[in-house]
Amino acid sequence: MDCIQHIDSAKVNEGDEKDVELQNQRDKSIEGQRLLILTDEQPWKPWKRSRSWVKECLVRVRCVMGSLMGMEWYCFATLGVLTAFLSFLMDLSVAKLLRAHQWLYSQLEGHCLLQFLCWTLYPVSLSALSTSFSQSICPFSAGSGVPEVRTILSGVDMPHYLSLTNLFAKYVGLICTLAAGSTVFLGKVGPFVHLSTMVGAYLNQLCTVLRGEKEERTEGAMLVVAAAVGVASCFGAPISGVLFSVEVMSSHFALKDYCPCFFAAACGALTFHLLSMWSGEQETLQALFQTSFSDDLPFYPLEIPVFAILGLLCGAGSCVYLFCHRWILLFIKTNKILIKVLSTEKALYSAMVVFLLASVTFPLSAGQYMASKLTIKQLLSSLLDSRQWTSQSHNASVVLQPNLCPWSEWISSGNPYLTLGFFLFMKLWMLVLACTLPLPAGYFMPVFIYGAAIGRLFGEGLAYVSLNGVYLDQNRNPINPGGYALAGAAAFSGAVTHTLSPALLALELTGQSTHAAPILLATLVANALARSGQRPSFYDALSISKKLPHLPSLLKVCPRLSSVPIGKVLGPRGPVLERAAGPTQVQQVLNTCSQTQIPVVDTLDSQILLGSINRSDLQTFLCHNHNKVLKKQLVDMCSIQPVSVQLSPDTTVQEVRSLRRHTLVICAHGILSVLCGESLFVTERGRLSGVVTWPEMKRMMADLADDL
Repeated sequence: MDCIQHIDSAKVNEGDEKDVELQNQRDKSIEGQRLLILTDEQPWKPWKRSRSWVKECLVRVRCVMGSLMGMEWYCFATLGVLTAFLSFLMDLSVAKLLRAHQWLYSQLEGHCLLQFLCWTLYPVSLSALSTSFSQSICPFSAGSGVPEVRTILSGVDMPHYLSLTNLFAKYVGLICTLAAGSTVFLGKVGPFVHLSTMVGAYLNQLCTVLRGEKEERTEGAMLVVAAAVGVASCFGAPISGVLFSVEVMSSHFALKDYCPCFFAAACGALTFHLLSMWSGEQETLQALFQTSFSDDLPFYPLEIPVFAILGLLCGAGSCVYLFCHRWILLFIKTNKILIKVLSTEKALYSAMVVFLLASVTFPLSAGQYMASKLTIKQLLSSLLDSRQWTSQSHNASVVLQPNLCPWSEWISSGNPYLTLGFFLFMKLWMLVLACTLPLPAGYFMPVFIYGAAIGRLFGEGLAYVSLNGVYLDQNRNPINPGGYALAGAAAFSGAVTHTLSPALLALELTGQSTHAAPILLATLVANALARSGQRPSFYDALSISKKLPHLPSLLKVCPRLSSVPIGKVLGPRGPVLERAAGPTQVQQVLNTCSQTQIPVVDTLDSQILLGSINRSDLQTFLCHNHNKVLKKQLVDMCSIQPVSVQLSPDTTVQEVRSLRRHTLVICAHGILSVLCGESLFVTERGRLSGVVTWPEMKRMMADLADDL
């Protein structure tokens, strides 16, 4: 018996030595290929010695850089710098186009008809150009892009949304959209997050080539980092950008992506501020929207409950806005005329809608009651002004010279309450209508400004009711309406998106840490009201309207999906291997399936699951048994990996029992994200019932979306 064991161990050692020899031969072959590339043995190419020297220097530089830190960190920094440069270039182009429109409008003063044509046809032409250009280059470039990126990060492959053509079409189309001004009332945050993820996808491919590794199933880490960089490069706000990536983009945020997100976002924000200093827009590294709030006593303790009431008001307003948004999305999907127009004449539809919006905002008509001459940036800056407009409206010099400061546009009618109320009423349906335009556009900044207008109206009314101030210890300290505008902006935008990152964004945009507590309180109260009743957020509604296979959004609109057993939506079971399988069975399984992990059962009759084997191990098993007379079994040469997570056919789509003693509520597709592409095996009393893979999960989510 000892002799037999000795012979078996000798055979095993002999097999190990052969494996080592094969590995050495492969390493020598790879090294020879690298030397061949380095020396470039192709006589027809000129300057062979110079090219060889340059390539050798590049290899040495790569080795030195790799010794300092991983190549992925250089890609993260490059992502932040490139995204910030694209953001700055876009802002510069949009500013020049807006100034051209304002100059042309001012030159036509005294000619009402010509001014009307200039005011309307300029944004109409830009919107039609944005729609036709983006749709002709890449039809996937329209809209925000955030719902698509969320779906990609959940594990669904959508390569068309990360292509170079989409990057070019969305960038140019977004410039035209923003150049239309506050008439269209759209922003750039969402599309720029999409642009950042496209840049990150190609940088991830470059990083993969530099490291000499095989490409993974997704660019998960790089895309999560790119989402944070997109927000940081728009506003120079790295912390809120990371929080936005955690809350909105990722259903399950990995802690290993935490430091890369902050590193890349900080690089992007710093580059954005440095470029702004170089252009002369900023004198130093400072907040994007400067305010003059009092630091001594920014608010009284008695005002804290008032901020909570403002949060309730913003939460109720967000419910109305989201209801109107969902209604118009459904109307567009069901109206036959609009379906035909949007399928054949998208540019015409954009021109008609923008002409209507521009006609309403004409400054010589209803636009004078909406501060329509102000740009998006000027609107927010004026709403955050700390002065009380009620007292300023009686100042004749301000009224006669409206160009002295942007906020004078709000009191040009003599009654700021009328202007703010009319602005809120008109912009509600105008913003909902603008969301239907088939062009690259963002929707966060308009919502942020709308919330600031709600807070400003609330603060102005409170200042008027309290006789222009709050008195404490006989010292007068007037109420700051700008603080309420900042809290309203964070609360309303946070309620619309179901996030808390706007509260931090409001602080980073203005640099006002004094109002941190009331802003966070108002945002929490508004979120509590907006989230009640399982109402979908703005991005969830877009995902549902586009029927994207994003399971968290599907569960919002149809909670009954969480009680659907996996056994009802599970497809047919794929091929399996038994532990005593030979080379013939292994070769047959490899030819009939493309899974990276193959389940192994005790016998084909019992179907008792033992574990899984990687596809590469099966290929090695076939290579060792190719020229041998005595064929070995699978269990003799391959190690069966135990299954870490198993599902039951009665387990719902949402509920999964983990390895702990308690039952955790977690999505099945979330487990696949955490396990980095491993399969999930469905068993019933130990017997294999099926396998859930990423393609299978995508099919299940697509079927659930189609059934809605």
